[in-house]
Amino acid sequence: MNNNVKIAVIGLGYVGLPLARLFATKYPVVGFDINESRVISLKQGTDTTLEVEDAILQRVLIDTPNQTKGLYCTSDIKNIADCNYFIITVPTPVDRNNRPDLTPLYKASESVGKLLKQGDVVIYESTVYPGVTEEQCVPVLEKISGLKFNVDFFAGYSPERINPGDKEHTVEKILKITSGSTSEVGLKVDALYKSVITAGTYLAPTIKVAEAAKVIENSQRDINIAFVNELAKIFNLMNIDTQEVLAAAATKWNFLPFKPGLVGGHCIGVDPYYLAQRAQEFGYHPEIILAGRRLNDSMGEYIASQVVKLMIKKGISVNNAELLMLGITFKENCPDVRNTKIVDVIRALKEYGISVTIFDPLANINEVKKEYGLTTISVLPKEKFDAIVLGVAHSEFLKLDFLEIQKTNSLIYDVKGVLGAIADNRL
Repeated sequence: MNNNVKIAVIGLGYVGLPLARLFATKYPVVGFDINESRVISLKQGTDTTLEVEDAILQRVLIDTPNQTKGLYCTSDIKNIADCNYFIITVPTPVDRNNRPDLTPLYKASESVGKLLKQGDVVIYESTVYPGVTEEQCVPVLEKISGLKFNVDFFAGYSPERINPGDKEHTVEKILKITSGSTSEVGLKVDALYKSVITAGTYLAPTIKVAEAAKVIENSQRDINIAFVNELAKIFNLMNIDTQEVLAAAATKWNFLPFKPGLVGGHCIGVDPYYLAQRAQEFGYHPEIILAGRRLNDSMGEYIASQVVKLMIKKGISVNNAELLMLGITFKENCPDVRNTKIVDVIRALKEYGISVTIFDPLANINEVKKEYGLTTISVLPKEKFDAIVLGVAHSEFLKLDFLEIQKTNSLIYDVKGVLGAIADNRL
């Protein structure tokens, strides 16, 4: 890459910050986020998402933008005006009806469009259905900037593959798919990422191919998890331990090791809806994809019903019972609560008349309250409970002395299947 590369990363969340930090080891990078408190925290050298260790973040932080290398964080859009690569990493959620919500992408495209110059390249990393970059985002860039696509400015797509909470498969260690709006720009985008991604890159022939590759990655996982979730329901009726069945089946060399559980988070529980929406626009109703989604979305209520049945069998009064929910984030050892399916379990339990206390030392209390209207605590309560549900396998939970928080006649239900013999039952 030449020496005049200056990168803007728009969106400093779970995807944008690790990427900005990595690029900043070699290039001048300006990280932009509309969340002022997030920017202030990053400027102080702290990443509240826990994706980038503070010491690693602090090594690349700079106080003012420069032309050599380093990361400057800002909430002022003017500070990215002189960049020539704009990488957009904003979230792509679904609405209440599970329809793709491209609002964050549109707004980010509008912001970048106001700053576009001759020769600039806009790269999208947000997960989308095939066609969004060129058919939805590029027209916004053209309209706002007054520039012509593939003449005055160019586009690329390089889908994020961040696994929140994973300290082994970090961004530079995960092979990156790249693409460009022309063959020449594709090579430029690929070279940019290849210069920092040690795992290497794969240059897709078109942006649509890269978009499609990303969206099927998580759809495939979603369908496989739906299969083992259905198995869990079947084997439970037969009084067979699902995890023992899976362990036996896994002795075959080509068996896929998926486990039953709640499918939440910002990717696996969302991306299949993007592909389904696009398929329906072409007149095709995707049966397997949507069937997998329906089954996985039903698991919260199923788990709650299993807990209640277990309580009844043990002679525990369900109405007004005190239950401790361990964890509300969407996965272990990660503070991310986006699209967490633990809330489905909690709401179903409350419908049975159960009083639920939510304990999670990693979740942001204010964020949970704002997003779900639920109250969480970050310190283990001293009282004892009729039932305890391990919803998230945080390392801290595995060290608990459960006898200290259990009533004499009580139960433990293990959603994650990690507690062993101390659990009365597991998914």
